[in-house]
Amino acid sequence: MCHDIDSRPPAAPAVTGGVAEHGPLEIGAADGNRLRAYRAAPAVPNGRNVLLLPDVRGLHPFYASLAQRFAEAGFHTLVMDYYGRSVGTAPRDDSFDGYAHLPLLEPHHVETDAAAVAETIRAWHPGPLFSVGFCLGGGYSWRLGAAGLGLSGAAGFYGPPRFVGDRADQPSAPLLMLLAGDDVATTPREYAELTAAFDRAGKQYEAHTYEGAPHSFFDDSYDQWQEACTDAWHRILAFTARHGEQPNE
Repeated sequence: MCHDIDSRPPAAPAVTGGVAEHGPLEIGAADGNRLRAYRAAPAVPNGRNVLLLPDVRGLHPFYASLAQRFAEAGFHTLVMDYYGRSVGTAPRDDSFDGYAHLPLLEPHHVETDAAAVAETIRAWHPGPLFSVGFCLGGGYSWRLGAAGLGLSGAAGFYGPPRFVGDRADQPSAPLLMLLAGDDVATTPREYAELTAAFDRAGKQYEAHTYEGAPHSFFDDSYDQWQEACTDAWHRILAFTARHGEQPNE
C-alpha cells in the first residue's frame, strides 16, 4: 500500500485561492469503458490544468483531497481511476485490493482512459495540460508524456520504471522525476537504467532524489518529510510555470 488510511496530502506552499467546485463524475473512453473521475476547479485559475494519476488504489479519497490542493494552487484538476473495466464505477472503500486488479490493467487501457480525461479537461478549460502521478501513476505519468496526448509536461513521484515500458525510448513532453532516496519499491539502478533510456531518446527531463525519504513520502502525516513535500511542490509549480506556454510533445 502506498499510503496509510490516515494519510493526507500536503497543501501547496503557494495557495492562490479556494476551490470553486469539486466532486465525482464518470467519463466515457473511446473503447466504451466508463471510468470514475474527480474534478476540482480553482476559484483563482493560473491558466494550467492537471491530470492526476493515483497510486494502485485508484481514485481513493487521498487523491480527491489532493485534487483540491492543486485547485487551491490554481490548477483545474481531474483525477482518473484505473479500474472501470474490472470493477465498474461504483464507490469503493479501503477494503479494495488494487493489487488484485493490477494484472488486468494494460498500458493501452491507461492511455485510452487518459486521452478521454484530457479531452474532458480541455473542454472545461483550454490551456496547457500536465500529468502528475504517484507510484503506479508516477510511472504512467512519464509514459503518457510520449503517448500523443499533447501534454506540456509529465511529472511523477517514485514511479516504477516498468510502467513507462516501451515508451521510455520515444520522444516526449518534458519530464519531472521526484524520487525517494530510500525507496523499497524501486532501486537506484532501475532509475539509472530508465534515465539512460531517456538520454538515448533525447528526452528533456529533470530528476531530483530526496535522500533518505521513503516511498510515498508525499504525505502530510510524515512530520519528518515536511521539507521534502514543500520542495516537491515548489518543483512542480516551477516545472508547470516553465513549460506552461504550449504543448511540447
